[in-house]
Amino acid sequence: MTTLSTATILLPEPLGGTLVNRVRRPGTDFDPAELQGLPRLELSDRSFADLEMLATGAYSPLTGFLGEADYLSVIERMRLADGTPWSIPITLPVSRAEAERYAGCVVLTRGGEAVGTLEVQERFEARQSLEAREVYRTEDTAHPGVAALYAQGDVNLAGPVTLFEVPRGNFPRYHRTPSEVRAVIEARGWRTTVAFQTRNPIHRAHEYLHKVTLELVDGLLLHPLVGQTKGDDVPAATRVKAYEVLLEHYYPKERTLLSVYPAAMRYAGPREAILHALSRRNYGVTHFIVGRDHAGVGQYYGTYDAQEIFSAYTPEELGIRILKFEHTFYCRTCGQLVSPRTCPHGSEHHLVLSGTKVREKLRAGERLPAEFTRPEVAEVLREAYAAQD
Repeated sequence: MTTLSTATILLPEPLGGTLVNRVRRPGTDFDPAELQGLPRLELSDRSFADLEMLATGAYSPLTGFLGEADYLSVIERMRLADGTPWSIPITLPVSRAEAERYAGCVVLTRGGEAVGTLEVQERFEARQSLEAREVYRTEDTAHPGVAALYAQGDVNLAGPVTLFEVPRGNFPRYHRTPSEVRAVIEARGWRTTVAFQTRNPIHRAHEYLHKVTLELVDGLLLHPLVGQTKGDDVPAATRVKAYEVLLEHYYPKERTLLSVYPAAMRYAGPREAILHALSRRNYGVTHFIVGRDHAGVGQYYGTYDAQEIFSAYTPEELGIRILKFEHTFYCRTCGQLVSPRTCPHGSEHHLVLSGTKVREKLRAGERLPAEFTRPEVAEVLREAYAAQD
């Protein structure tokens, strides 16, 4: 496609008007000696991911872990205290016994190494039952998000954070901050960009959604989540390899960008769909795909609850257009990918495989049907599961 002058590209304004940048490099932005003698707090997988999302601006306008007023407002109103849309509390919980140790500047660590700081401005009681009921819509500890919530500490620490270095992790080629993704979009001259969130390998139904949308917009940001997920989800390394072989053979390279999304999954269904959309706005995206049971787990959410929840905000508040798709599947009689809107045939004509069924087939060494996923992707998955035996 023709590259446009970057001066003509107007990316969506970050939520709150400014893309937050709280990355502060030791020796460049401050003297590391300033950290000596300060209390240290080891971060969990989720909290470390949240630190990066906060510091790089993915969670703009947040500059740190939420204080009590924002925490309660998000739980009860799906808005920050000032009215800004926000759907999931981003908090740093610690045990009650440890909470008093943390005051003023605290050094945040990962594996014992200093990775950032927190300026503690508040310590307040976590309302775990309220958060479970309102955010996850259940207090059932069989729900992985609720189980993680109740396993956390009872006291939340709040205040602005800094991150010493962006952790490029296992995917340095694809690990881009919001400002870096924005730079790529501008360089490619995309006036409109759609983002697709996934924690699973892409199958033919996903591909169908992408290509329908690429008829409408300039570029596709394929943005797989690579933070902490459930133990039975397909590992991030396997998923990224599957995306690579798919993009190599079946997607227009100049109109597709693969970049990883380092957040952890919360499995909060509708509430998490909002978070995923708002954060993609911060990455410079104009459109976001929400399909069937986005960010859901088990039977806790209705099929299209994650689409309906966006009616809580005006389009101007969201600042990103939500593209809502119905369940898509292969119809043997139609001979193509379809949805309930386009297919007249009953379910006996349809090829539908749940994530559980896919994993069962892979563990049994069975090949996935070509109508369900591309052969190259199926082979990547088969090899990964065979290596686990």
